[in-house]
Amino acid sequence: MLSVISPAKTLDFETPSTTDQVTQPDFLEHGQPLIDILRGYSPQQLSDLMGISDKLAGLNAARFAEWQPPFSLDNAKPAVQAFQGDVYTGLQAETFSEADNRFAQQHLRILSGLYGLLRPLDLIQAYRLEMGTKLPNDAGKDLYAYWKPVVTPALDQAMEDSGSRVLVNLASNEYFKAIDTRKLDARIITPVFKDEKNGTFKIISFYAKKARGLMSAWIIQQQINDPDALASFDVAGYRFDSAASEGDTLVFTRKEADRDR
Repeated sequence: MLSVISPAKTLDFETPSTTDQVTQPDFLEHGQPLIDILRGYSPQQLSDLMGISDKLAGLNAARFAEWQPPFSLDNAKPAVQAFQGDVYTGLQAETFSEADNRFAQQHLRILSGLYGLLRPLDLIQAYRLEMGTKLPNDAGKDLYAYWKPVVTPALDQAMEDSGSRVLVNLASNEYFKAIDTRKLDARIITPVFKDEKNGTFKIISFYAKKARGLMSAWIIQQQINDPDALASFDVAGYRFDSAASEGDTLVFTRKEADRDR
């Protein structure tokens, strides 16, 4: 069984990695042409392209200029610890044991606008390039055209290596669209997390993102490789709601009282 998650805009390259068992991204050679394209953009053009402030555009122009393989712990950091944000707050990968890291390497992947598909311990350098960015390239008008033919077969092989043709979609819609599911030989399970608010259960973005990280960590630390076991997820007050679930869309709900404990 393989899980996929999204990256994060917020990065931490100051805190040292808690593991030295690191790997190189599989698709660095695909990232380099994107870097070359982005280096041709001025900060103002990057601001317009990405819809970000002038300050962030200047920062990322500098990042693209400085981006340079080969990667090592001196100039890069494992992806799962470099990314910060709601999903990664739930994941807490810095607390993983080496056994957790080994399982994660085989059973978790991170989709990325620059690196395509990352294993948790793949080294990355700082960047910002969201998958939905309409960056013209040799493959088409955007990053979906660029990455779909690369990411889809890579995920297919990763599932084969994991021992199960089940893909657990814990990514955002923006990133999951980088996968051509029509060409994927997989059963796709999509967990949905809903929190109670004023007596109604609904998806609240902040909590749902963190819950995706919580489930990812739970799968890793419990070494879950049976999709039927996902219904037993019981972390931070979430419970499987069989009545609200349908097919391979698994709904987990959390009462307001459980959230506020």
